Amino acid sequence: MKIFLAGAGGVIGRRLVPLLIADGHEVVGTTRSTEKVAALRALGAAPVVVDVFDAVALMRAVQVAAPQVVIHQLTDLPSAPGTPGFDAGLERNAKLRIAGTRNLVAAAKAAGVQRLIAQSIAFVYAPGDGARVESDPLDRGATGARKSMVDGVVALEDATLEMPEGIVLRYGLLYGPGTWFEREKRGKPALHVDAAAHVALLAVSKGKPGIYNIAEDDGAISSEKAKREFGFDAAFRITS
Repeated sequence: MKIFLAGAGGVIGRRLVPLLIADGHEVVGTTRSTEKVAALRALGAAPVVVDVFDAVALMRAVQVAAPQVVIHQLTDLPSAPGTPGFDAGLERNAKLRIAGTRNLVAAAKAAGVQRLIAQSIAFVYAPGDGARVESDPLDRGATGARKSMVDGVVALEDATLEMPEGIVLRYGLLYGPGTWFEREKRGKPALHVDAAAHVALLAVSKGKPGIYNIAEDDGAISSEKAKREFGFDAAFRITS
């Protein structure tokens, strides 16, 4: 299958490209930076330099690629929590989730794509007892920086679910190679970056449209739906 991977040069994208290639897929991978082109090509993807905020250029890129599936792994969070640039990064990331996702969905629809798989997050649920499930409410009453985060997630998920086969993957807090926390978890719900990439691969051909929690069984959320639909395994690691 031909896959258009938006954000192929990102933390998850770099782990996902080789998995897709090994599974027999052809990957067109986007990046905003010409500096990442050679690295994407080395991973096996056909690189495309495009800014998701440029709706016309993005539309053209998707139409030229003519993919069967679009995967949205775009983020804009270069600064770790507690560092000076983190709050500004949250604002940029919310803008990307709102306007960027809207542009990507429009481009996918125009190209006749049915399935779009999008990265969301599983740590914006409203407070409550027990492990959160997909039908539990998000924290829409949040304020400050968390409100910006929740608003971005709501917009991303709503746009994704407009697709005939829109799949939302609500990832836990990432750790592992290339993340801010390579050797330790940074809270709950936790998720290793390799397991995050692997479930995106599984979602290319498995699972019904809808929202899925994707994280380890640490009591914060339940990923039972993803286990049933995708065969999600939080213990998956890339060994080569």
